[in-house]
Amino acid sequence: MDALEAILTRRSIRKYKNDPVDEVTIRMLLAAAMSAPSARNQQCWRFVVVTDRPTLEALATVHPYAKTLKEEPLAVLVCGDLDAEQTPDFWVQDCAAATQNLLVAANALGLGTVWLGCHPRADRVRGIQELLGIPKTVVPLSLVAVGRSDEVKGTEDRYDEKKVHYDRW
Repeated sequence: MDALEAILTRRSIRKYKNDPVDEVTIRMLLAAAMSAPSARNQQCWRFVVVTDRPTLEALATVHPYAKTLKEEPLAVLVCGDLDAEQTPDFWVQDCAAATQNLLVAANALGLGTVWLGCHPRADRVRGIQELLGIPKTVVPLSLVAVGRSDEVKGTEDRYDEKKVHYDRW
């Protein structure tokens, strides 16, 4: 699958098969995430890979939209390390770009994903930090569920000319 097809066919998947995701694939997903642009190339992202069944089930109770983690084989938490920032407050953009790269790479590899937002919801951030032993200076931005899709979603043309302006508003 080429890059444009991977972008245009990516959908949020919430039903997964119980097939594990192998270590080589996980490394490729993380390499794609770490290939995202970042402000001043600060790369202040940090990742927590979760495959442990009890931990996935606990995450499903901490995040209100993560109930499907009870059945998914893998979650990747994308965090910003505030101590590693060179350009304050850009960690959110950096980690969002890393999350998007991970989503598109997973689609290209035949996997389904769903982006579950954490930051700026303080209760989600705090709950995940406590559960996973994450320092206060490392802020969870997104929790990405990953697995083999057990649902089929068609493509949509989301282009909307009304949202485009040229040269001026």
